[in-house]
Amino acid sequence: MSGVSESAGKGRDTSRKFRSSGLGVRTLFMRGGKNAAVQSRPERTLPQNRGRRRPWSDYGLFLVLVVPNLVLLGLFVYRPLIDDIRLSFTDWNLAEPMAHFIGFRNYREWWGRDDTWQIVGNTVVFTVFAVGGSMVLGLALALLLDRKLFGRNVVRSVIFAPFVISGAAIGVAFQFVFDPGFGLVQDLLHRIGIDNVPDFYQDPHWALFMVTVTYIWKNLGYTFVIYLAALQGVQRELLEAAAIDGAGTWTTFRRVLLPQLRPTTFFLSITVMLNSLQVFDIINVMTRGGPLGTGTTTMVYQVYDETFRNFRAGYGATVATVMFVVLLIITLVQVRVMDRDER
Repeated sequence: MSGVSESAGKGRDTSRKFRSSGLGVRTLFMRGGKNAAVQSRPERTLPQNRGRRRPWSDYGLFLVLVVPNLVLLGLFVYRPLIDDIRLSFTDWNLAEPMAHFIGFRNYREWWGRDDTWQIVGNTVVFTVFAVGGSMVLGLALALLLDRKLFGRNVVRSVIFAPFVISGAAIGVAFQFVFDPGFGLVQDLLHRIGIDNVPDFYQDPHWALFMVTVTYIWKNLGYTFVIYLAALQGVQRELLEAAAIDGAGTWTTFRRVLLPQLRPTTFFLSITVMLNSLQVFDIINVMTRGGPLGTGTTTMVYQVYDETFRNFRAGYGATVATVMFVVLLIITLVQVRVMDRDER
């Protein structure tokens, strides 16, 4: 009996030690083995700050970061846009301080002028070929230089270099390239047996072709670099799987590669289109909108011509407003089509 009572006393002492040390039955089970550890999993605790409001410092940081951008957008984007739309309903001519409201007279004049649709046609043709040529050639060069070739980094730099050069400087250089008397193009055509060389400065169609080629050469580096960066993110496993399945080069390009480049193509189609519609320096240096008056005049060049040559700022604002509405519609359609394809 004394042994039993002695053992019971030791048990009570041990129990008191565990309780005083903060270790309970759960700790004993955790030391008891795998099954005991499973039974003694800690209970999940909910975060203590749930439902609490954000501190005012977060809202202050948000305002500090956002408000300056909104102010800059308002001053340099939205206010000029509103002023342009307002001026399109006036007869302001830069010579008089006052502008008189004339309603839709400028818009009716723009719609009824003889040269309006030729200028619109020049703008459409230039934009379509400039965008298409820049993107197709940029993708082709990106595919070529995406491989491991000797000196490819140097070639990449050479292709991109014209993009950072002034459009006016490139226009002056290409004036000599297309010069009908001693230009590089004339010399090359004579060498291959073509004697009837077109006069790029007298024929409106060839003049528009000359301006378009010059713009493509300048802008090619931009589309090339963007496509080259997109090719770095292409899933090579899909290309290898297509090759194992026996798909040809064209099939792999059309069915595997192009779908992965679709977001990049969509981005470039918008940015290059917007950039091409704003081309002024190349046209002003090479042709000044001619030959034959409006042979290479685009809508953005007409804005300059009417505003600063004819001093009709109200009519120039009308042309700019029409351009804005057309670009807005085209961009919204492109975004809608892209969203539908992604779904």
